[in-house]
Amino acid sequence: MMTLKKRRRIQVIVLAFVALGIATVLIGYALQDGINYFRSPTQVTEAPPPPSEKFRIGGLVTENSIRTVGDASVAFSVTDGNATVPVVYVGMLPDLFEEGQGMIGLGSLVDGTFQATEILAKHDENYMPAEVIEALEAQGVYQGGRQETEIGAGNDS
Repeated sequence: MMTLKKRRRIQVIVLAFVALGIATVLIGYALQDGINYFRSPTQVTEAPPPPSEKFRIGGLVTENSIRTVGDASVAFSVTDGNATVPVVYVGMLPDLFEEGQGMIGLGSLVDGTFQATEILAKHDENYMPAEVIEALEAQGVYQGGRQETEIGAGNDS
């Protein structure tokens, strides 16, 4: 027979595991809106996500694809060298946004067109987001070397 002390100890342990499980579920539920997966244009064309899913797409802005649609809309295409996805964005593009350069957009896919709510462009001529480099390397398009991303990398002073 179990003593009262052992029974209480088991109850406390079980209660702690239940509380931990509930806390994990609540944290996951709270963070689900803040998690945006990265996809390359090839991944988007091969397995299109549902229109309700927000995700990030990245690649190179296709040459001669930027055009103004209406007053504040801009349409362009993004490619990883293997596939191309049309993008529509309402708002002002970053100053460094241009054809042939790396970009990342946040939004969702609607009827085969990526509806962007946010566009990020490179911040200097050597930078490209790590996700974009990995996607381009996987396609065999990107041949550049990895960049140092830490501030002061290589500086021994």
